[in-house]
Amino acid sequence: MNLERYNRIHQVLKTRQTDLTLCLEEVHKPNNVSAVIRTADATGLHKVHAIWPDKMRTLSHTSAGARNWVEVDTHDSIETAITELKAQGMQVLVTNLSDTAVDFREIDYTKPTAIILGSEKVGASDQAKQLADQDIIIPMIGMVQSLNVSVASAVILYEAQRQREAAGMYDREESALPKETINRILFERGHPVLAKVAKRKGLVYPPLDEEGQIIADDAWWQEMQSK
Repeated sequence: MNLERYNRIHQVLKTRQTDLTLCLEEVHKPNNVSAVIRTADATGLHKVHAIWPDKMRTLSHTSAGARNWVEVDTHDSIETAITELKAQGMQVLVTNLSDTAVDFREIDYTKPTAIILGSEKVGASDQAKQLADQDIIIPMIGMVQSLNVSVASAVILYEAQRQREAAGMYDREESALPKETINRILFERGHPVLAKVAKRKGLVYPPLDEEGQIIADDAWWQEMQSK
């Protein structure tokens, strides 16, 4: 890994927002999932959450480039996902047209926030709507009544990014990510071939120096080279 790439990854990790996330509830079209994850990366999200439809292997079809930079946590149900998000202190929003829904721009996204996006066919489930803290809508003044899920995610996330940028939340001296996570990402993205070998052999990733070069003893290298 050259120094320029090392510094670029470090800079990106400093801006990662660990308390802003999406939760995809049975979004089933691979192109939509890919577009959502790309937008999540572009707006600085570290992680998205998902509940996949039965027998679906969406992640194998999504953009590898985006998926490399945004972690995806899979949950068995929307209930377990929302329970976990609330346990992290997040306000949980759901895109849903209701009597209590507010314009998505009225939300304070500088607070820890999770946004639930429902499936393409039926939207968010009744359970998601019941468990969420607030319904939000994207106002429409034309003939169409809804936006594609990937477009909706982009509209909302860029409003969240705008608010957070104004609050200086992307200007960090240090990343909010744990050091172990930073080292893992730097190693896997900076030394992908060696990372695959180490993972296959069950070896711990060694630390990197200030230029992104591997700091490992002879025993680690010997184990890496053994058949």
